[in-house]
Amino acid sequence: MTLLIRRPKTADIAALTDLYNHYIHTTTITFDIAPFTVEQRTQWFNHYRETGRHQLFIAELAGEVVGYASSSQLRSKAAYDTSVETSVYLNPKAHGQGIGTQLYHTLLSALATEDVHRAYAGITLPNPASIALHQKFGFKSVGVYREVGRKFGRYWDVEWFEKAL
Repeated sequence: MTLLIRRPKTADIAALTDLYNHYIHTTTITFDIAPFTVEQRTQWFNHYRETGRHQLFIAELAGEVVGYASSSQLRSKAAYDTSVETSVYLNPKAHGQGIGTQLYHTLLSALATEDVHRAYAGITLPNPASIALHQKFGFKSVGVYREVGRKFGRYWDVEWFEKAL
């Protein structure tokens, strides 16, 4: 089967919502607690552009959305505008196939042509696979926020990574 990395289509919103909701229900990878409706995720979806700092790429395998990588606003104050937060989410059955690597390669290559100075990623610990992916692309650890998020009845640390673009 051929993997396709592509720009998103409105028709992808339901699959993207289901994928993200899986992580809300089962992991601490996201600190969102309540699942999203498709209508709620549409606002998130609509802030992405084909060019610029906020981009979204879809991984499709055999006609099915199996993952995505995105860059979003790091903070709302204007001085942060040239910094972005990056994310990658994969369908669990797509893990270990290099799809996250292909998504991140596409995203970071696109961001390298934009007015982006730094990319950041917050990784809830432990998550050795995500840390390895980010390190593969040159992200360096810049510190740990201790017990910054509470989910599933306990507190979790988040390690922050950065990459110059």
